Amino acid sequence: MEAYRKDGFVKVEGILDPEEIQTFYEEALGIAQANQATADSRGTDGAILNQKVNVWRESEIMKALTLHPSITHVAKQLAGVPLRLWHDQILAKAPQNGRRTEWHQDQPYWPHANSSHPISVWVALCDVPANKGSMSFIPGAQHRDDIPEQSLSDDRSLFALAPELEYEPKVTLPLRAGDCTFHHGRCPHMANANHTDEYRVAHVAIYIDATTTYCPGAEGFSRTHPVTEPLGLQSGDLLAGDLFPQI
Repeated sequence: MEAYRKDGFVKVEGILDPEEIQTFYEEALGIAQANQATADSRGTDGAILNQKVNVWRESEIMKALTLHPSITHVAKQLAGVPLRLWHDQILAKAPQNGRRTEWHQDQPYWPHANSSHPISVWVALCDVPANKGSMSFIPGAQHRDDIPEQSLSDDRSLFALAPELEYEPKVTLPLRAGDCTFHHGRCPHMANANHTDEYRVAHVAIYIDATTTYCPGAEGFSRTHPVTEPLGLQSGDLLAGDLFPQI
């Protein structure tokens, strides 16, 4: 907990047991491959990664991972405040995809207010060495809440907005299947390209303060969000109910 408070991220080994890992991996890989096939058929391939949002609402297996008691317990302990689910997502990188997810913070992408303790868990569902798309972090930079939305595809985006961060130490965390990282929504991070012949499959669950309200004009936020766009929310509405359950 002390390391998380200081650095804005922490690695937790073996949060899932081997039998669970296999079940979640097979389900996530199947969803990712179906999502890729849809992108190919629409001619929309070429993305940095294969992303499927809110899979917990479509798959009971992935719901069990998103709300896994071992994961939610750690998230609540690290955040230190009541939390609710914002959304989950499968993040897969195809074999030899060759593209990095560039340095960014997560929170500027979200239309939120009243959320100071957002926390994401990135669960490796296969072994993720550095050349397969592992994550890197900038320790201690989670206090930077003054940086507007950054581009995932531009390697200069974050550093153009906050030049001093380019010279801060960076920490890369390869993971074994079943390991995970927890990181604050303002902790800058990136993911390497997948240079292997296998899919890199990760599952992310994002939790936010239970007090979080919808704020389409949040500082630095410049676009709609796929989770909230269809809900007809008004500015100031509490993100609550069945779509944003407390954990």
